[in-house]
Amino acid sequence: MATQSKTTYTYADLETFPDDNLRREIIDGELIVTAAPRVRHQQVVVRLVMALGRYADEHGGQVLPAPTDVFFSDTNVVEPDVLFVGANHLDKLEEKFVRSAPDLAIEVSSPSTRRLELVCKRELYERFGVPEYWYVDLDADRIEVYRLREGRLDRPELFGRGDEFACEQLPGLSISVDELLGPPQEEATEQEHR
Repeated sequence: MATQSKTTYTYADLETFPDDNLRREIIDGELIVTAAPRVRHQQVVVRLVMALGRYADEHGGQVLPAPTDVFFSDTNVVEPDVLFVGANHLDKLEEKFVRSAPDLAIEVSSPSTRRLELVCKRELYERFGVPEYWYVDLDADRIEVYRLREGRLDRPELFGRGDEFACEQLPGLSISVDELLGPPQEEATEQEHR
């Protein structure tokens, strides 16, 4: 993860960068640039999009993977790995971005972005009122679910292999951690070598 040293970046600056497979986000005017994620990360993103897509088909709403900008303010624009906008908030979808807090923001861990996702982005999601934030920790094989209570994201509920969890923002949605994470890493590595 790299940061650029300019006083303040805005959404207009983001629009001037080339399409070069780098993720660019702005938090409090600071430009944050990260490289493309690893394969396992993307596999989990696909599973999330499929599960949330099935929910959207039945209940309405829209699931969007990165790169989709969430525009909180001119100096706070991020790309969650996956986001969900409920059927009653589809007016937040604009041509170039989602304006303000989606109903659900999800980040999947990458080695270089842990601090960004667990500190900077979590604080940003709290400040701008994202009601539910999931952090998929691939190193720990678990999901951390943060819920906004009285303006603050509570301590996370932790869900590991063998668990299922529900989303308060999406009534009726239940997700199996095992299905989301796929085979354990040791098992996946063995299958790759066969």
